[in-house]
Amino acid sequence: MSIQIWTYLLVFLTFALYIAIAIWSRAGSTKDFYVAGGGVPPLMNGMATAADWMSAASFISMAGLISFMGYDGAVYLMGWTGGYVLLALLLAPYLRKFGKFTVPDFIGDRYYSNVARTVAVICALIVSFTYVAGQMRGVGVVFSRFLEVPVESGVIIGMVIVFFYAVLGGMKGITYTQVAQYCVLIFAFMVPAIFISIQMTNNPIPQLGFGQTLSDGTYLLDKLNGLHQELGFAAYTDGKKSTLDIFAITCALMVGTAGLPHVIVRFFTVPKVRDARKSAGYALLFIAILYTTAPAVAAFARTNLINTVNNQAYASMPAWFSNWEQTGLLTFTDKNGDGLVQYYNDKNEQFNKEVAAVKGWKGNELTIDRDIMVLANPEIAKLPNWVIALVAAGGLAAALSTAAGLLLVISTSISHDLLKMQFRPNMTDKEELLSARIAAALAVCVAGYFGINPPDFVAAVVALAFGLAAASFFPAIILGIFDKRMNKEGAIAGMIVGISLMMFYMLKFKFGIFDGGKSAVAGLKSQLWFGISPEGFGMIAMLVNFTISIIVSRFTAAPPEDVQQLVEEIRIPRGSGEAVSH
Repeated sequence: MSIQIWTYLLVFLTFALYIAIAIWSRAGSTKDFYVAGGGVPPLMNGMATAADWMSAASFISMAGLISFMGYDGAVYLMGWTGGYVLLALLLAPYLRKFGKFTVPDFIGDRYYSNVARTVAVICALIVSFTYVAGQMRGVGVVFSRFLEVPVESGVIIGMVIVFFYAVLGGMKGITYTQVAQYCVLIFAFMVPAIFISIQMTNNPIPQLGFGQTLSDGTYLLDKLNGLHQELGFAAYTDGKKSTLDIFAITCALMVGTAGLPHVIVRFFTVPKVRDARKSAGYALLFIAILYTTAPAVAAFARTNLINTVNNQAYASMPAWFSNWEQTGLLTFTDKNGDGLVQYYNDKNEQFNKEVAAVKGWKGNELTIDRDIMVLANPEIAKLPNWVIALVAAGGLAAALSTAAGLLLVISTSISHDLLKMQFRPNMTDKEELLSARIAAALAVCVAGYFGINPPDFVAAVVALAFGLAAASFFPAIILGIFDKRMNKEGAIAGMIVGISLMMFYMLKFKFGIFDGGKSAVAGLKSQLWFGISPEGFGMIAMLVNFTISIIVSRFTAAPPEDVQQLVEEIRIPRGSGEAVSH
């Protein structure tokens, strides 16, 4: 069968499975909708958490980043992996014991203030909508290539599916759907990785194949270093970013992970604090399977790409090349009219002077969107059609699972933290459930708009969401758990200053909002504060948040005695802390 038929078949089967699970596990109460009834077993919650966590950025974009950036791209791997360890050990058990539905709920009660709750809701909406933009773009990328429909139509199809199981099932439907989605995405990521590892290194374990020799006797990474330098790129195992920037991005991704509301809420779905710890351990194991494989996939894809396209006749390019050209995510411009594909780093002045000019090259002729590397990798390696289609189904599973979790955060923030807790405290359970579903439906529409009009490639958008979470939530949560003296004035001031600073820096240096439409790529890099890129500035904004929070709290009244006692009790490692809404 053709790739398209295989893709239609696998996508139809997986979507049918998700919808069937949503119907079977539909929410009948707000507790079902918000925390899946609080009775999800740790193993299943670990799988659901892994699917929630491993978004389109992890499945589609992370290996693509590492593939193009080499050593520098590994910062995403380190930051996201380390961040989950931080979340599992430092925050999850304590938040679970507190027993609230949402992060704004925790902040509102811990800081005894509806103003703090409202600020937290605004922060949650900003973080979630920034994050979901990347997921819907991932859906559009997959649909545009493998189902051969316009990106806009692909995003709309994805919206309909997410709308169905997120709005109908709430957290209960999302949880059990994410269990299925984890199985799909991990199988889809590992099968081609194993195939290609055997093909290139004769080792069926990609993590080991990463350090093996190729058929010509050279080590994979040595080969990549040579290919890169021949084309004017930096050696694959060398980095161009400064040590400070690498540290800042890693730190921002780590602490941003620990402040992501859609991941934190997963720990409220298990019966006990002990189960929260267990599910965190399972999730880390399930996540590690993909994350330890990603560097190998990146290296395999980069090697195959360069060997396949560079200095080859455009007229004889394989079918995958023209297929991706049709999506607009891969473009070729024959600048010197020789009919060959010249792919090299034309930004390297020394290389241009010594090599490109001598060969008659007039600039790089191939533009490749980083987000296609994982999806195109099986095609480049000439794997069976069913494997190529499987990767498409896996990419959709990764994007939709995280999108659903984010949409739930958005809907609960509006229905529970704003309407129920502030404006209409006497709402019935039925009314609150209806408002949550309406909010989720509206959020789906906004998410779809971002998918059709994406601000950047998937991982870049997602990295900015982590910076926003680091700048806003992390200090408020950490200080709320471990500092009895932390009060509402400090938390509110810290969150407002932190997220405002991060948004200003992001808009200025990523999108050029305050610089006449310029961007960091277009010449503003030299102006970056401390040389830190927007993806890493969340660390600076977080430190400012901590400083403002602590200073303001020390110059204002201490929290009430009952709140200080609550902080003491949260840190005692016993008690189940059943999730409650009030």
